[in-house]
Amino acid sequence: MTDTLVLGAGMVGVSTALALQESGHQVVLLDRKAPGRETSYGNAGFIQTEAVEPYPFPRSLREILSVVFKRGNDVDWRMRDIPQLAWPLWRYFSQSAPAPYASTVAAYSKLILRASEDHARFIGPAGADDLIVRQGWRAVYRTQAKFEAAAARAERLKQSFGVPSNIYGADELSADEPALRRRLAGSVHWTSPWTCRNPGELVARYAALFVARGGTLISADAMSLQQSGAGWRVQSEDGALVAQNAVVALGPWSPALLKTFGYRIPMVFKRGYHRHFAGKDGPRISTLDIENSTVIAPMNRGWRVLTGAHMAPPGTAPAARQIRRSVDAAHELFALGEPIEDTPWSGYRPCMPDMLPVAGPSRHKGLWFHFGHGHQGFTLGPTTAFLLAEQMNGVSTNPLALPLLPAARDWARGQMRT
Repeated sequence: MTDTLVLGAGMVGVSTALALQESGHQVVLLDRKAPGRETSYGNAGFIQTEAVEPYPFPRSLREILSVVFKRGNDVDWRMRDIPQLAWPLWRYFSQSAPAPYASTVAAYSKLILRASEDHARFIGPAGADDLIVRQGWRAVYRTQAKFEAAAARAERLKQSFGVPSNIYGADELSADEPALRRRLAGSVHWTSPWTCRNPGELVARYAALFVARGGTLISADAMSLQQSGAGWRVQSEDGALVAQNAVVALGPWSPALLKTFGYRIPMVFKRGYHRHFAGKDGPRISTLDIENSTVIAPMNRGWRVLTGAHMAPPGTAPAARQIRRSVDAAHELFALGEPIEDTPWSGYRPCMPDMLPVAGPSRHKGLWFHFGHGHQGFTLGPTTAFLLAEQMNGVSTNPLALPLLPAARDWARGQMRT
């Protein structure tokens, strides 16, 4: 008999289903689409074990003015969206101050550093080794000042967290990446991360593993979730499903569902864009052009060019500025071919103001939260899933789980002023 419904079949939801299944739960995983076809499909495919410091909100006046006047390609925004964005962005700004940010890094880094180990528990059994490349990724720098600052930061992360990297000057970078079309100042090669040549397919194979182990995957609308006596019910094409527990793992769609139960979740929505290109002369390994906030990632489908963050509420129309600039930057560095898609893909990164994912109980009995991973849902899905499973089984002695409990957050307790 089903005891847990997991709502959402992206990386976070599928990992949740697998982790709960391993710990003895009878799980039904549900989504309106096939696994890995929404947010998890569109990322750069990084399992980012070097990302021990999450992206803070800019604090210096120079950085803030750069965002306000859209001088770079890292952030885009529209004036008409500001009323919906202002409150969560203010909380994001506040949580990025030195003291709270240091607390966030202390918890976040412990999660990130174990991410590849947790993915490994699924990759082999799911038959997905052919999708994984264990060669790290490279950040490249066009200016000497940016390169020197990055090299210093890489050394600091190596000393503080044990994150390995190789620093390449202009000549070494040219030799290591012969497809580059222009000379750059240098690069930082983060050697520990893994990359995936088809992120959506990796999620699909994890879901197939869940089914092969006896789990149930169904098509259903998560927005139909309702309380049913002491449990929770959703409506599927084959009728109603009822279980003792429901885990909301809907990424950027989580706030809309939970609003019906009285939760006002201060999520920051960062929209990203990508487009695939044909050709044979892309980078040897995934490459981030820092000054243009552009990733060029080798994928099975072609070279995936990805953008920075567009601050935009769900449902707003896509914007072309960032992807256009990213494509131009990518072509400056590599001789990419013609675009494969007619139009770019876009999707949302579900970010929380304190930059920590939410994984724990709500104030409703049997309703659990698992969302808000920001830029790292693909990386951290399995890690926080295992921690959530410990909490649901009442055996959580792992201190990593403690900062993630939404019960410690005012909005989750329902005590936040609305």
